[in-house]
Amino acid sequence: MNRVIIDIGHPGHVHLFKNLARMLADKGVKVLFTLREKEFERELLQAEGFRFKSFGKHYKSLSGKIWGLVKFDLQMFLTGLRFRPGLFISHGSIYAAHAAFLLRRKHLSLEDSGNMEQIVLYRPFTDAILTPDVLPEQLGDKQIRYEGYHEIAYLHPDFFKPDPSVYEWLGLEQGERYAIVRFVSWNATHDVGHKGLTNEDKVKLVEQLSKQVRVFITSEATLPPELQPYRIRILPEKLHHALSFATMVVSEGATIASEAGVLGTPAIYINTIARSYCQDQERFGLVYNTSDSARVFSLVDEILAQDRAVFRERRNKLLSEKINVTRYLYDFVNDRYGNGQSPK
Repeated sequence: MNRVIIDIGHPGHVHLFKNLARMLADKGVKVLFTLREKEFERELLQAEGFRFKSFGKHYKSLSGKIWGLVKFDLQMFLTGLRFRPGLFISHGSIYAAHAAFLLRRKHLSLEDSGNMEQIVLYRPFTDAILTPDVLPEQLGDKQIRYEGYHEIAYLHPDFFKPDPSVYEWLGLEQGERYAIVRFVSWNATHDVGHKGLTNEDKVKLVEQLSKQVRVFITSEATLPPELQPYRIRILPEKLHHALSFATMVVSEGATIASEAGVLGTPAIYINTIARSYCQDQERFGLVYNTSDSARVFSLVDEILAQDRAVFRERRNKLLSEKINVTRYLYDFVNDRYGNGQSPK
C-alpha cells in the first residue's frame, strides 16, 4: 500500500482524516483527496496543504443526487485508474466503494451516522466499516466497533492546540464570553421529515443569548432579517479554535455540537434526528439533546450559570474513557493493509 485515495463528502471529513493522511505521508505513502464541493471542503484542503481532486459541485435535488451517483462514480473510477491507489478510505462514500470494487482494491469506511439509505449502497463493496461503539445500528460482520467518536480523531489534545488569537479574529477582548449558533439547511437525504428551530424560535434564542454573551451565527440556511447582523463566516481553519473558547454552542448540526463537547464546551444539539455520539456525550454533561424549543431556552440559562471549568473537567473524564481515534485508525490501516510497521 503505497498510494491511498481519501474521499471527502463533508467538511468534517477533512478534519477526520487529515492527521491520518499526514501520518501515512510521513511513512512514504502518497495520499490523494477527492471531493464534491458542498460547503468549504476545497478551502479546508487548501489550508491544510493537501493534494486533491474536485469532482465539481454537490447536487442538492433528488434528480441531481441520482445523476451524481452516475457522474461521481465514473469520475472516481477514472481517478483511481490513473492514481492506482492500494486502498480507498472514506466516511461512507458510495463512490469510493464502487470504484474500489471495480478496480479490485479495498475500501475502508468510517461510519457514525447509521444512514441506511447510504450504507446499503456501499456496504457490499467495502472491506471493513469502523464505527463508534455507541452506534446502535448493527451493520453485519464487516462492522468493527471502537471506543470513541470521529471528532476525537482531530480534537484530541495530541493533535489540536486551541489558539487564543481567535479572540482577536472575532473582534473580542481576551476572555470575553461568546456563543456560537449553528443552523443547517435541511436538504441532506437524512434530513427528510426532520426539523430544528422555527424562525420565530431562532430569533427568540438569539435575543436570549445576547443578554449575557456575544452571539455569532454560522448558517447554511437563509436567516430572518433580524438575525443577519449576527451572521459571521468563520474561516474553516479557525472554527475549532472558536468552538474551544466559546462559552457555549447551540447547533442544529450534530457534528459541531459533538466537536464542542469533545473540546469541553457545553453544547445544545437541536434536532429530531438522534445521534448516538451526541447522546453519549450527554452522559458526560457536555452535549444536551433536545428538539423541544422550551427546553432549549431553559438549558441556555442553566448552562450560562455554570462555571466553565466544570465542563473542562467533564471533557477530561470523557477523554480518559475513549481512545485516541487517529492513532487507532493509523494502526488499523497499517496492520490490515500495510506492512505492519508502527509509527514512532
